[in-house]
Amino acid sequence: MAIPLLICDDSSMARKQVAKALPEGLDVNISFASNGLEALTAIRQGKGEIVFLDLTMPEMDGFAVLEAIRQEELKSVVIVISGDIQPVARERVLQLGAIDFIKKPLNQEKLRQTLETFGLL
Repeated sequence: MAIPLLICDDSSMARKQVAKALPEGLDVNISFASNGLEALTAIRQGKGEIVFLDLTMPEMDGFAVLEAIRQEELKSVVIVISGDIQPVARERVLQLGAIDFIKKPLNQEKLRQTLETFGLL
């Protein structure tokens, strides 16, 4: 059965890039969100067991999404993909429950390694 996977980024190009970078054979059902509010709605609807989440977005940023996932005890495995590579940002997202932080531009091999490391591949 396909795993519900959500890609959340305010850039449509970035969303497409992440979708294209997914390893072949990964059995997922992909949904997209362009901001944090859309992402939370999709996660609440069961469309985000795995979530690739940008940090800098309009409406609601990635930090707020992570906080809401934690507060609502939603069942999502979150991997942050962001250009904000400051150590403070990385540390904060990991404290908020993300399992990893991948910097933009997305490296396909790093994505594969992360999925393997956490048993998602």
